[in-house]
Amino acid sequence: MSILRKGIVSITAGIVALGFAAAAIAEMPAKPGGFPQRPVTMIVPFGAGGGSDQMGRAIATPMQEVMGVPIQVVNKPGGGGRAAIPDFMSAPADGYTLLQFSDDVPTLYAAGKIKENPTVDWTPIGLGNIVFSQIYINADETRFTDWDSFVAYAKKNKVTMANVSHKGSMELVSMAAIEDVVGISPQQISYDKPTERYAALIGKHVDTLFEQPSDVANFLEAKQMKPILTILRERPSAFPDVKALNDIGVDWEPILRIRGIFVRADVPADRKAYLEAAFHEAYKSDEFQAFLKKKYMTIIDSYADSAKASKTIDNMLNTYRAAYKKLGIQ
Repeated sequence: MSILRKGIVSITAGIVALGFAAAAIAEMPAKPGGFPQRPVTMIVPFGAGGGSDQMGRAIATPMQEVMGVPIQVVNKPGGGGRAAIPDFMSAPADGYTLLQFSDDVPTLYAAGKIKENPTVDWTPIGLGNIVFSQIYINADETRFTDWDSFVAYAKKNKVTMANVSHKGSMELVSMAAIEDVVGISPQQISYDKPTERYAALIGKHVDTLFEQPSDVANFLEAKQMKPILTILRERPSAFPDVKALNDIGVDWEPILRIRGIFVRADVPADRKAYLEAAFHEAYKSDEFQAFLKKKYMTIIDSYADSAKASKTIDNMLNTYRAAYKKLGIQ
């Protein structure tokens, strides 16, 4: 088993072992010292319209109802998620500033792109999204219509793929594993803003898009995009006609996309506990559960408490370090 595959197996095994079933958290505790007494800011490190923005806004509404204060969602895109970190780190460590995060954080730290250790300098108050990835084509594409015809075309022609903006991301590591087996190598075109990636495929400026169904659910419903490969071992019930990894001979455990909320590690413990409980209550709300269902996020249990989220992130750090060593990314 290769170093890359061994590391990726550790991520998936960790996720399965943790279960991500809604852990038993006590009823909402009393506000510690009256916290919070004023609006809370949630920084989203990506632009409007993408999965991180959607998740942040979806959880903010029920969470502010639980806490009784407004939550202001602020987008701070740039640098593959790095641009938001200075604002987060310069804010007082009082629990009034939250950072929405995805698995891009472990990739950035493992690659040495940020200095803050996400489970030492920060504390996750929980995960609220766990979702798989797919490869999409424009629904009107005629040069290829499914995975097999795409691979045949890509072996004879240059093809492009819209992707995220930094080397070493989950998307690029995943594609490296697939390309090793399938024998194609799409040119990766980086876009920092999700809306730019989606517009590139809709406008036929790129041939394919690597993304999660949660992020592009509206485009799928509008029949503007079409998945041709699901990056899971088996086909999920939501996409029974789309090939998965076992169908194409890729013996590899896929990396799942995670999203959640961070606070600074030096926030008082009672405030972190209160925020963790508020996040869990918001996650359980009918409103957020409806969001998860609409975005294909009930296929995999999508909740983890603070301790389980930290363990998952640490597993990801180990995996990406091993993958980067094999791929020569540092």
